Amino acid sequence: MSLFNRIGLLLRSNINSMVSKAEDPEKILNQLLIDMREQFITAKKQVAVAIADEKRLYAKYTESKKTAADWEKKAMLALQKGDEGLAREALARKTESDGLAEQWQSQWVAQKQATEQLRQALNQLNQKIGEAKRKKDLLIARAKRAEAQKTIQSTMGGLNDNSAFDAFERMTEKVEQTEAEAEAAGDLAAELSGQNLEDKFKALEHDSGTDDALAALKAKMGLAPAAASVNAPAALDYEDEFPVPDIGVTEGEKTSA
Repeated sequence: MSLFNRIGLLLRSNINSMVSKAEDPEKILNQLLIDMREQFITAKKQVAVAIADEKRLYAKYTESKKTAADWEKKAMLALQKGDEGLAREALARKTESDGLAEQWQSQWVAQKQATEQLRQALNQLNQKIGEAKRKKDLLIARAKRAEAQKTIQSTMGGLNDNSAFDAFERMTEKVEQTEAEAEAAGDLAAELSGQNLEDKFKALEHDSGTDDALAALKAKMGLAPAAASVNAPAALDYEDEFPVPDIGVTEGEKTSA
């Protein structure tokens, strides 16, 4: 299993573990970013090691080529000195160094390709971490909105329960019944004490006073006779009501009088 396959497996296991715990989405996302950064650091170290191995293999390759070139120079020097045997030995060493150089070159090329793949994978992981950072706030906002909607729906479901409203209705009826009983008790007490009869007479007196005031106002406005003419009989002349008899009074006395 490659390095990045192990990283992906670890991230997926962490995600599944967090989801199974039903934790706060904000905490989950923050923890995921922390895990991604830690895995990125680990992957970065591994890529650095791979790059170091590539450089080491390239150094071995170049060293073998240099060694082969040196043996070739020595063979040429031996020939210049007329020593073919020594030149043969130098060429044999050159051939051996060339073989090692080819092997080191093959290892270096393979390592270089692997390192390049690791570099690309590391860049992709870095981009995904950046994308996760950008999406984190949006996901948190969506999670909070969903939680708010869930709470609202739960609250509305509770409001659909009529038990609370029924209780209010019962309490209203109970208060009204208590008020009616209190009023009835007051009326009964007034009747037993004679207060109710006195209240009736007071009401009659109040109505009479109102009628008088109304009649007076009508008289003032010319809409009805004066209040006095309405409420009191017209004054009669005493002599018309009770004539005085003539006792010994002559006609002349009446005239002189």
